[in-house]
Amino acid sequence: MTPTATQTPPKNYTGPLLIIGALFFVFGFVTWTNSVLMAFFKQAFNLSTVASSLVASAFFISYTLMAIPSSALLKRTGFKNGMSLGLLTMAVGTLVFVPAARAFSYPLFLVGLFLIGVGLTVLQTASNPYATILGPRESAAQRISFMGIANKLAGIISQRVFGGLLLTGTSVAIGAESLEKVVSPYLVLTAVLIVLAGLIRLSNLPEVSEEQDDAPADATSHTSVWQFPNLVLGVLALFCYVGAEVISGDTIINYGKAIGFGNDEAKYFTEYTLYGLLAGYLLGIVAIPRWISQQNALRFGMILALILTTGALLTDGFTSVLCIALLGFAIAPAWPAIWPLALNRLGKFTKIGSALLIMAIAGGALLPPLHGYLFDHLSPKTAYALLLPLFGFILYYATVGYKKTSW
Repeated sequence: MTPTATQTPPKNYTGPLLIIGALFFVFGFVTWTNSVLMAFFKQAFNLSTVASSLVASAFFISYTLMAIPSSALLKRTGFKNGMSLGLLTMAVGTLVFVPAARAFSYPLFLVGLFLIGVGLTVLQTASNPYATILGPRESAAQRISFMGIANKLAGIISQRVFGGLLLTGTSVAIGAESLEKVVSPYLVLTAVLIVLAGLIRLSNLPEVSEEQDDAPADATSHTSVWQFPNLVLGVLALFCYVGAEVISGDTIINYGKAIGFGNDEAKYFTEYTLYGLLAGYLLGIVAIPRWISQQNALRFGMILALILTTGALLTDGFTSVLCIALLGFAIAPAWPAIWPLALNRLGKFTKIGSALLIMAIAGGALLPPLHGYLFDHLSPKTAYALLLPLFGFILYYATVGYKKTSW
């Protein structure tokens, strides 16, 4: 992908990247609210852990269903108009929360979450490759890390706002009256999304073409996107990563409550995970690629993640919670590193490769219910053993998989 006009000098990348950064802030604010909603709905509707994890499933399954349609939509509308449409779709989803609260309907809340996810799919399909191509590929992880900082700062703010509104007190009331708490904040969020849609539409964000200009000479010998092992394995690695991130971040409140912490303490646990992610992104900006390569950062992060997961399984109380929270720091290199490694040398297949990577976000939809089943039927702590094979596969990708050029 290259800008459609003349080659944009590096000094002119700042404006477009600031716009993309603002969108990543929106991603983070909306996405990280899910951890609070899972704990809130579990008590308000008296749900099982598996049922409450459907919050994540409804939200993230949209990425799988809509990634390729979103790519087609962006081709028709252009990136800027498509992003504006995505924000408006999100606004419809947040607005659905109002009738869902009034009707005391958990399924209707899930419909709203799905629509929010659909809008986010359009935004992410455009913004992630955009951040990748606006500058040298070897520093792509650094640029995406900047986006990650905006994402995680927004997540921390959303935890403070929604945790304070929905999880304050020793318990959450069961019944329709408790759901009134979500009405006002989601009406405000709807208005913000509509305003942002207008601002994006009026912005000077340039369009991008469909293909990179750095395709290798042998790219024309490939007839299918499936002939690129670094992409296919990267999609699987991203599937594992998103599932692991959602499990480590969104389930930690319920885990804390299950082992004896009250709402007023547990509501901050996801925030600790976000602080870890934020620290990891900041370190990535400083160190990549100056002192460490994208793949080595990913490799060392996964080794640390395996150590911390083992620590969570072998300890109790706040120590166990802290090990899970620190996973945020360990996994921070994953998203920024997997994208450029997976898209490397794809040439004309870059656009479909990006769509497949977006589809891999389904890990956040499919793996949390499995964790919830283990949580309910084995033990809250044992359920986190699911993370071990996920981090193990990403470590394989960081060590061997990204290098594969043929099957």
